[in-house]
Amino acid sequence: MSSNSLPLTKKGEKTRQHLLNIAEEVFGEKGYFNASIVDITQKANVAQGTFYNYFPSKQSIFEELVRNMSHTFRSEIRNAIKTADSFEESQRIGFRTFFSWVKNHRDLYSIVQQTVLVDEELYRWYYERLASGYIKGLEEAIGKEEIKKYDTETIAYCLMGISQFLGMRWIYWEDRDVPEDLLEDAIALIFQGLRK
Repeated sequence: MSSNSLPLTKKGEKTRQHLLNIAEEVFGEKGYFNASIVDITQKANVAQGTFYNYFPSKQSIFEELVRNMSHTFRSEIRNAIKTADSFEESQRIGFRTFFSWVKNHRDLYSIVQQTVLVDEELYRWYYERLASGYIKGLEEAIGKEEIKKYDTETIAYCLMGISQFLGMRWIYWEDRDVPEDLLEDAIALIFQGLRK
């Protein structure tokens, strides 16, 4: 939300989005604690006062980046798995979508990792929101008897951890796609444990 409650003009919306885009780059490059509002405004080529028309603080723009990213990312996953015929297929598609997202949003991926140090409550919110989508899918799969009945929250966090660390290992650290055979190994590991 804007620091003032008045609706934004088209130009105002464009400026606000530009500041968010630049903040993503600056936080991704420098990290939250080394980045400043001056860094953001200089790179955005706007006056410092312009920043405060839209965001009351560095933390507020950071928080909005994380919240926007959560919404956009979860929406991408939901859209990607719509056509899946089974829970297993939805996981395979979901993992690939996540890996593609990490590859195309390296700065945002870095920002999420920084969030634990910036705002632990926001970090927890981010992962709880993500887990809620997994839990819903797991409950549906259990209802269809595609998988065993386990605690869905526990399985959700296990699945998120597997995708998180495969993405980090290959895409973030190596700047390579996750090898297809390794993705299939992970899927096999998951479903040999979950299948009925």
